[in-house]
Amino acid sequence: MKRLQDKNARTALFAGIAAVTMVGAAFASVPLYSLFCQVTGYGGTTRVAVGEAGAVLDREVTILFDANTSRDIPWEFQPVQRSLTLNVGESGLAYYRATNTSSRRVTGVATYNVAPYKAASYFSKIECFCFTEQTLEPGESIDMPVLFFVDPLIAEEPYLDDVHAITLSYTFFETDEAASSPSDAAP
Repeated sequence: MKRLQDKNARTALFAGIAAVTMVGAAFASVPLYSLFCQVTGYGGTTRVAVGEAGAVLDREVTILFDANTSRDIPWEFQPVQRSLTLNVGESGLAYYRATNTSSRRVTGVATYNVAPYKAASYFSKIECFCFTEQTLEPGESIDMPVLFFVDPLIAEEPYLDDVHAITLSYTFFETDEAASSPSDAAP
């Protein structure tokens, strides 16, 4: 009987450790995925520019803007403009608008990617709202800027000569912090 109780206690302990590990992994998934993508360039992750754009080339590229939300976040989210054509090396400024359509305060965080993947490492963001929590009150809207450029080094890669359009896509997710307590909800 004692052996059975010891076995059950060990099984319960391992199950508890596994549950805590899975919850911890769920909370860490967005920042860990962000770090992984930034280090490896996986999933069309761009570089974050340290300085300004360099030389401006005669080559034009059209940047297409895409916006998505997860099913859980009660927001409308869209680019203010659908596209912007600029020269390689020229800085561009675009805005995305988010509106909280719920009756409660909601906090969200956006992830991004760039397509085609082969051009992602040449798409440099100077300023961006990604991975920064945005909190919106019921009915509130916010315009969020993205300042970027396409690195002139793209012209030195012959396999990128066919890239005339780059899509910058953001997806907003509700953060766990955003789960409002009953006292925050509207009556």
